[in-house]
Amino acid sequence: MSEEISNNALAPVGVFDSGVGGLTVAREIMRQLPNEKIVYFGDTARVPYGSKSKDTILRYSRQIVRFLKTKNVKAIVVACNTASALALEEIRDEIDMPIIGVVKPGAKVAVEKTINKRIGVIATEATINSHIYTDYIKNRDNDITVFSKACPLFVPLVEEMWLKDSVTEEVAGRYLENLKEEHIDTLVLGCTHYPLLRNMIGNIMGESVTLVNPAYETAVSLGELLVKNNLSAGNVYSYSGEMYDFYVSDAAEKFKRFANSILPFRIENISQINIEEY
Repeated sequence: MSEEISNNALAPVGVFDSGVGGLTVAREIMRQLPNEKIVYFGDTARVPYGSKSKDTILRYSRQIVRFLKTKNVKAIVVACNTASALALEEIRDEIDMPIIGVVKPGAKVAVEKTINKRIGVIATEATINSHIYTDYIKNRDNDITVFSKACPLFVPLVEEMWLKDSVTEEVAGRYLENLKEEHIDTLVLGCTHYPLLRNMIGNIMGESVTLVNPAYETAVSLGELLVKNNLSAGNVYSYSGEMYDFYVSDAAEKFKRFANSILPFRIENISQINIEEY
């Protein structure tokens, strides 16, 4: 039995997102769990997910999970808030391996950080309309008031790498104006693309507002999940770029440029696949 656990522990973790945003989660896993292999899939042909229906998100997520299973992953991280909100529970019931999303870890730390019990959540339209952050936060502390704001333009702006552009700053200012008026002291960056705008958002909201990055908390939760299921690689591997495989459904070169701008090492090989075949 111990040999079987050891072999499973050597398998990679599957991570998926609608595009490049999930790289913020992959980056945190690389930093905090440096001995874990990763197979990353970015659904760049069908981004953004945030404006699509639950049925569509569920279909996309099932296809991606089937693809990741062909890579013999030992666990899956849904590194997309929209898919975490709309597809995670169904998929968890359908597969026989550990799977986690990014919503619960982010909601948990937001509750821990707030002092005045006024929390803001910015996310895609689908995530906001699901009320999943509000539900998780209120379940932990019903005295907290949650103020939610959909920011649909953030994803395409990040995908275009307009991270410090005046256009992005103008859009961010408009989105965040109402949240500033609500005197929140904690703001959840409820889409994996948004941490890449962290400095801009922080400057607009001011020093009195704590920004919560669910990507960091998700990596912590993943480590705990792997240990709990006897799937942790432990100290088997040492850090190496060869430990990470990247797949996309479109625009591999654009993805590569973006990945190399935010990951702790350069990647050269990115494979493009037809996800509709899965």
